[in-house]
Amino acid sequence: RILIHQPAVGEAGQGQASDIEIQAAEILRMRTWLEETLSKHSNRSVQQVNKDIDRDKILSAEEALEYGLIDQVLTSRKQLPALVK
Repeated sequence: RILIHQPAVGEAGQGQASDIEIQAAEILRMRTWLEETLSKHSNRSVQQVNKDIDRDKILSAEEALEYGLIDQVLTSRKQLPALVK
């Protein structure tokens, strides 16, 4: 299984207002980067990726392949040496 979801910062929302503002800005920066990166590699629109990561999205290996997150699904360890070459 593969999980995609929006970025989170541990213990976000704690501390002084200026600290919370810094954390919020970082989360937004990370989310924009994630949306753009997933969009680029999955050939999906940024808007679709935004919707997909708004809540946890759990994908099977086949769904991750279809989404464009992975290049292939390995069904046997015997396939590994072929990938290392």
